[in-house]
Amino acid sequence: MSPIPSSRKIRVTHVVGQLHTGGMEKLLVEFAKHADRDRFDLQFVCLGPHGPVADEIAEFGWQVTSLGFAPGLRAGILYQLVREFARIRTDVVHTHNNNPLIYAGPAARLVGVPGVIQTRHGQSTGTSPKHRFAFRLATMCAQRVVCVSQDSRRLSAREGVADRRLTVIRNGIDTQRFTYLGPAPGGPVVMVGRLVPLKGVDTLLRAVALVVHQRADFRLEVAGDGEARPGLEALARELGLDNHVRFLGNVRDVPGLLARSACLVLPSLSEGISLTLLEAMARGLPVVATDVGGNPEVVEDGVTGRLVPPANPEQLAAALLELATVSEKTQAMGQAGRARVERVFDVRRMVAEYEALYLKVVRRGAERALARN
Repeated sequence: MSPIPSSRKIRVTHVVGQLHTGGMEKLLVEFAKHADRDRFDLQFVCLGPHGPVADEIAEFGWQVTSLGFAPGLRAGILYQLVREFARIRTDVVHTHNNNPLIYAGPAARLVGVPGVIQTRHGQSTGTSPKHRFAFRLATMCAQRVVCVSQDSRRLSAREGVADRRLTVIRNGIDTQRFTYLGPAPGGPVVMVGRLVPLKGVDTLLRAVALVVHQRADFRLEVAGDGEARPGLEALARELGLDNHVRFLGNVRDVPGLLARSACLVLPSLSEGISLTLLEAMARGLPVVATDVGGNPEVVEDGVTGRLVPPANPEQLAAALLELATVSEKTQAMGQAGRARVERVFDVRRMVAEYEALYLKVVRRGAERALARN
């Protein structure tokens, strides 16, 4: 592609595997909402079928194209992306997580897209050596691999991504959607997330079984759905927690759920930068989280909440007993959490940092094109 005229907007194409409910998908909606429309024109391409988040993005006036491919290696994806990038005449391809980069990185290179940026939202736990090798090759098509935490950056470096390609931009939330309220007296402890093994909800249920021996009025509400839900519901019955644990399924009004809660718990075995943690802290809730991934970069132990080892019901139970009852201590933690989110994790800062990176890679791409000519 030829250098971009300074008179037109930069065309950015976000490429994602699917557009169903999840933390990464929430961030795409924030990109759609907070983009600088005077300088950037956005497009969104989903490798899978149309999902509910696509409709949310479209409400902000951006085009969403769903390619409709099933999961797995599909040679046709590369061909379709080459056609899409050429049709859009995109200036920047921004891929989200590993699979989109494996396809979109080479497609962007074939079309001559000036800039490619990859964001690593999660920890890529459980991926095969073959998949990790393919991803490492695909990162050579990207000028920058953005990690959402310092922990993610260290992991990417260990996996062989060149340090010169790595940068950190932490996730952010729209604090205006989460008015500070503080912990709700008498409210339940809540967990919000996909019900998959990596979220550690089985450990949480075993911790609750310990808690209720000391606090008969303890209540946990679990918001979310996923493959592990039937087994978790069976485990809760087996542990005698029918009167203490409610599975809510997917909850659309997360701000409302947090508003009536006393504390949030996140028992994950692996985590990037959890939007759920940020949202709870913005509401003014104390939080209990496992000391994994990016969680220690969000939660200040003893200041905004408690960090506990993963897969440890006993220590998780002790933290829940400490923070589940509203007190001066938990209120102070909630206030500190709100202040930390405003200072470090605001979505407007996040989007502005990405937009500055778009401009940088496009400028360097144009300089390389001029040098070749």
